Amino acid sequence: MGGDLISLRRVTKSFGVGEARLQVLRGVDLDIKTGEILLLVGPSGCGKTTLLSVVAGVLDSSEGEIEVFGQRVDRMSRSEKASFRRAVIGFAFQQFNLVPTLTAAENAAVPLLLRKLPYAKALNRAREYLALLGLEDRTEFQPTQLSGGQQQRIAIARALIAEPRFLVCDEPTAALDSEAGHQVMELLHQVARK
Repeated sequence: MGGDLISLRRVTKSFGVGEARLQVLRGVDLDIKTGEILLLVGPSGCGKTTLLSVVAGVLDSSEGEIEVFGQRVDRMSRSEKASFRRAVIGFAFQQFNLVPTLTAAENAAVPLLLRKLPYAKALNRAREYLALLGLEDRTEFQPTQLSGGQQQRIAIARALIAEPRFLVCDEPTAALDSEAGHQVMELLHQVARK
């Protein structure tokens, strides 16, 4: 597995039991190095989101080895995986998972608040990230007051705000128009170069 940021060896993931068992991932081998941007392309339902979720420790693999920054994710307990994700992984989910009662800035600031950064500092940093994504005039709006594309950019700001070592974005431009999509991809490329 060596000096790779992420290494997967013979990773499988199945859902269900018996005849209802569906094997979504079959013997996946993958190496990703620091600074690389990897795009997973395939038809709906082929396992892209499942693979991302297994790598990030959101889902358990059925078999195989998963190493991220020298840590064997496949051997971690649920609580260890949660701590590991908070410490090193930023995840922008396909479903935005925004808290409906929080403002855009508060939603983006959640990772910093979980790390006990003072509320005012966390919100200021969130506003900076939201401005980078063209949402400087929407920081005090709640998710239900925003478009799907705006909600997606909040989720991306939330994934980036803690400056994770590893960023997982599941369809980061799916709900965006071409201009906003370009803006997001530029920001993701900047982050990868750092």
